[in-house]
Amino acid sequence: MTPPTGRAGRWVAVLAVLLAGLTVGWLSWLAFGSGDARPGSSASLTAALTPGASRSSPPAPAGSEGPSAAAAASGAATLAGLTVALDPGHNGGNAGAPREIGALVPDGRGGTKACNTTGTSTDDGYPEHAFAWDVVERTAASLEALGARVVLTRPDDAGVGPCVDVRGAFAQEVGADVLVSVHANGSDDRSARGFFVIVADPPPVVEQDPGEREANAAASESLAGDMVEALSVAGFAPSSLFPDGVSRRADLATLNLAERPAVLLELGEMRNAEEAAVMTSDEGRQRYADAVTAGVVAWVEGAA
Repeated sequence: MTPPTGRAGRWVAVLAVLLAGLTVGWLSWLAFGSGDARPGSSASLTAALTPGASRSSPPAPAGSEGPSAAAAASGAATLAGLTVALDPGHNGGNAGAPREIGALVPDGRGGTKACNTTGTSTDDGYPEHAFAWDVVERTAASLEALGARVVLTRPDDAGVGPCVDVRGAFAQEVGADVLVSVHANGSDDRSARGFFVIVADPPPVVEQDPGEREANAAASESLAGDMVEALSVAGFAPSSLFPDGVSRRADLATLNLAERPAVLLELGEMRNAEEAAVMTSDEGRQRYADAVTAGVVAWVEGAA
């Protein structure tokens, strides 16, 4: 699918997706309470995921309208023909494999860096890898309900890796149109707050046609802007570190090695008590997922 370049009219669809997500979350809360119910997911979801393979859409939990409600509210098949690569940051087994994740891999700029890291956590110990995995599960279900094909860089939250160079090359290897990597930040300053979106700057130096490389860089910037706006519309504040919500970096292999439009999302500050409370709640993670979905929809609707 050709990355969209226009921007007219997309926010009608975005608001519909966010409203539908809030409706689904409310209905699910009524059915299951405020525990760990995951709208649109099931125990079979993890088994259905394999790197490089399409996800199988899980059944909606009993008593919930599931992700189909979001599709109905915003127009089914809104994302038909789009393949989205989602990258839940880090992994649950990384802490137990220091040698493996410490191995050096290409950074996409002619240097090397560590294969991966353990990620950060809230002060109460809720880990980034678990947060990223949960948000990605929810986002994947919503995107699929809107007609997209979704592929994930890892099949569960109990393994090791993959390394950042593998994550970066993942989108082109599975035929995806776009790569969205999901993370949360861990600033030492507990007063730091807010989300930010990272794009590669300067653009990736991967070996591809210069025109295609420039188009991907422009599409990545557009996607970053749409993600900032979608997260803001959902009620999340841009980072106090990056007031416009965008960070530009040259040192992230996940972005440097992508031959597709790509962004890395730092959805909030895990060491900020207020934001940690949102991240550790079922409702909060659903809000993040709805906003990420809305950002993808806005990017696609930009062609209208």
